[in-house]
Amino acid sequence: MTERIAVFGRANADLTVRVPHRASQGRTAFGSPLVVTPGGKAFNQACAVARLGGRATLVANAGDDEWGRMLARTLTEFGVDSKDFRLRPGVPTGAAIIEVTPDGESYVTFARSPSTDPTPSDAARVRADVVVAQLDVAAEAVQAIPRPRLLIGNLIPSEGVDLAALDLYVVNEHEAAAVLGTPHADAAAAVDGLLDLGIPAVVVTAGSRGASYGQRSGTGAVPAPQVKSVDSSGAGDAFLAALALDLSRGRPLPDAVAAAVLVGSRAVQQRGSLLRN
Repeated sequence: MTERIAVFGRANADLTVRVPHRASQGRTAFGSPLVVTPGGKAFNQACAVARLGGRATLVANAGDDEWGRMLARTLTEFGVDSKDFRLRPGVPTGAAIIEVTPDGESYVTFARSPSTDPTPSDAARVRADVVVAQLDVAAEAVQAIPRPRLLIGNLIPSEGVDLAALDLYVVNEHEAAAVLGTPHADAAAAVDGLLDLGIPAVVVTAGSRGASYGQRSGTGAVPAPQVKSVDSSGAGDAFLAALALDLSRGRPLPDAVAAAVLVGSRAVQQRGSLLRN
């Protein structure tokens, strides 16, 4: 039986433009018409869990504005439990400005709306056996999450977050390098370094090269199939959703990683990600 998966973190609008090249000093980049869609790491992951057949709950906030109401409508369309998704009056919804280059790579700048950041009182509402927590929010908010059977952390943690308190930590290799304080870390080396921090289990994704994983019983790697990338934005969220869903069903970590790599590879082959098409 699939257990309910609660995702805790941020929801925002994605403002996406496709560009032939990124703007540089003194050189303007002319892009496609702007596309506004619902997004945010926690929002994307909750919707992807639901799209993959899981039972998802989103614990997040947005402003009670046009973008926030778009987010709420989309949660309903995807079948995500949104009772703990709150629209806060008088504050704006955050936005991610996303540039997508011809090779399918995405470059993201996040325009925060601090008044919608998750709080400890938001965290206290989290009720699920499996929880995926975005660790870039305030440490006290992460610490206030009631202990689930499986706690999965994602992203570079804010100051004060105890990574060793997680059951599983999932990051890409760039995030892993930042956590380890190195200029670059390939996925396999990053897994070893993160395990040395006392984290029980780790998964490090490496884009088109797949993912590496490690736990007390050993380490391993899963290569990704060679596909044409159209849009990489949201692919990591699809990967994490698939991983959390399989782990909630009792699948061993190596098998769950292998299945998640395939889901992530499917996601990069379409625009809009989240397996919407």
